[in-house]
Amino acid sequence: MKKALTIAGSDSCGGAGIQADLKTFSALGAYGMSVITAVTAQNTRGVFKVRELDLEIIRDQIDAVFDDIEVDTVKIGMVSSAAIIKTIGEALNRHRAKNIVVDPVMVSKSGCHLLREEAREALIHVLLPLAAVVTPNLFEAEVMTGQKITTLSGMETAAAVIRQMGSGYVVVKGGHLEGEAVDVLYNGKDYQHLKGARISTPHTHGTGCTFSSAIAAFLARGCPVPEAVARAKEYINGAIAHSFPLGRGVGPTNHFYKFFKGGEL
Repeated sequence: MKKALTIAGSDSCGGAGIQADLKTFSALGAYGMSVITAVTAQNTRGVFKVRELDLEIIRDQIDAVFDDIEVDTVKIGMVSSAAIIKTIGEALNRHRAKNIVVDPVMVSKSGCHLLREEAREALIHVLLPLAAVVTPNLFEAEVMTGQKITTLSGMETAAAVIRQMGSGYVVVKGGHLEGEAVDVLYNGKDYQHLKGARISTPHTHGTGCTFSSAIAAFLARGCPVPEAVARAKEYINGAIAHSFPLGRGVGPTNHFYKFFKGGEL
């Protein structure tokens, strides 16, 4: 069995972060492992408190996994400070980690800032050069490039700018644009448009985490990046289509929809 490691924050209501990543790995046939960078107090209505773990325990979690188990892929999610980012970068370089997917988590759907402003440069300079794939949404792509994105051509321009920051591939997610949901995949030479039907549901908690961890799972299974991204998009579309109204806010996607008749829990 392929082994996938997520390095991210914990979500106490289970729809995003470490919990979403581990569910995704399991649903897609990879053995999931985790390094927790922060603990959050959150539910479907918002993120109410974030408490970072200290650098030593973050580093020791990474070392404990790599010293014992062969890691086929790494997904990096919420990393809120420059010091945490540098600690992760040093550890992954030391262990020669491969198939790294970076989801540049900056702001939660409820508006909580999960990446400090001073940490943005560290994310770009430390983690992006390690990444096989980076998966910004439109807001994150705008922050990373300093450009407003309102069109498909704007997404392509942003993907080119971000690609120059060092990652192998860039996926700019277009879910926040009007019309058909189109993501742009760019490898430095060619653009690929990944289209999907826009699904009318308010229950999209954890979609970014789930999409990036799905890419990581497919990379672990040996898929080349374009195939991994395309299969991850198909998976997240199904998970959104079968999302459910947990709690009193934005409910989660259904990571295990393929295992239930009709996608129902």
